[in-house]
Amino acid sequence: MLCQFTFKNFRSYRDETIFDFQATAIPEFSDTLLGGDKGGAMLPAAVIYGPNGGGKSNLLQALSCLISTVVRPIYDLKKTRCNIVIQQSSQCDPFAFDDVSRDMPTEFEIYFRSGANEYRYELALKNDNIVHEALYWRAIGGKRTGTLFEREKDGISLGHSLSRSGLNRSVNPKMPYLSFLAINYDISMITEVQRWFESCIIRNYGNPMIDKRVMVSYNANVKKRIIEALNDIGIDLSGYRFDESENQLYTQRALNGKIYELPLYDESDGTKKLIAALPVILLALDEGRLVIIDELDAKLHPKLLRYIIMLFKNKNINRNGAQLIFTSQDMTTMKNTVFRRDEIWFSALNEDHASELYSLYEIRREDNERVNNTAAYDKQYLEGRYGADPYLRNMITGGEWK
Repeated sequence: MLCQFTFKNFRSYRDETIFDFQATAIPEFSDTLLGGDKGGAMLPAAVIYGPNGGGKSNLLQALSCLISTVVRPIYDLKKTRCNIVIQQSSQCDPFAFDDVSRDMPTEFEIYFRSGANEYRYELALKNDNIVHEALYWRAIGGKRTGTLFEREKDGISLGHSLSRSGLNRSVNPKMPYLSFLAINYDISMITEVQRWFESCIIRNYGNPMIDKRVMVSYNANVKKRIIEALNDIGIDLSGYRFDESENQLYTQRALNGKIYELPLYDESDGTKKLIAALPVILLALDEGRLVIIDELDAKLHPKLLRYIIMLFKNKNINRNGAQLIFTSQDMTTMKNTVFRRDEIWFSALNEDHASELYSLYEIRREDNERVNNTAAYDKQYLEGRYGADPYLRNMITGGEWK
């Protein structure tokens, strides 16, 4: 499970930015939280809103950049340990609108849980070269932190648990030492960290080609679950068939005792989107994966978007700690009946043309109190009260805080 992601000097983000998946002490939707037996509870979902160009996608790109930097060399050398569903690598570009940042490294730090442990991984890149890297661990709920390795440019020092292993410390400056260890050695904690990174799913549904990339399962139980999920949201399919000779997926409908087929390209955009997305989402729920999706709401009816969100927030379905992060422009789900205040995030540019990220929970009203969990989040957002959509601020009259 993702706990916290921190980054600096990446694209539109100049300053240190923290995206926190650790649940705050608020009462709403407490029954949806993950973990919590040892250590703090984690959020099952988070959404990022904001104007075009405000940095929503760049936040996901920063997380994708870190993940793909670790996973790419392992994948290229065919040393992966689980099924990878990463759409593409993300280029590591520094903040461009000041002379200092362009010459500084991009920095990443991520906390996550895997098994009984919590890990902190740090990575700093400059011109694709690694200038800093470190990996630390501790037991979930524990107080003592152990070092696995630390790296400053060409110098690598090993923690106590690795120092006796006779590990090679000579590595290409462009390759993460974490990836190097995963490729060349069988070390239990490194393998656990490797599996977590490889399990992350990255999708961008702003790219129309993604709707054409469908994970087809021939497993009868998986097919049944996909069809049942589609039926639950009003898409009346009885099955599907993939024709390998045509490289074409056909949807099936049963009418009057006869099966009729339709090629996927003849389905509506929303149906194609769901058929492409559902297998990935069900895989994440089954295996407790992190799902990162840009523009999840694209071509999707608001009721269908809410259905997907609620899959992650229903602990009877999400039994293995899967998490969902996505960007959206859909105001119909910005409601206190869908999200906790710490699950709603905003990204917008400041006066220096640098993106700033903050959650609804962090916002203070004029009386310095937090926004109430009974507030009409969507209405107040459109009124400009949350500071992330200046384009609409002068178009809608304001009202009283509730």
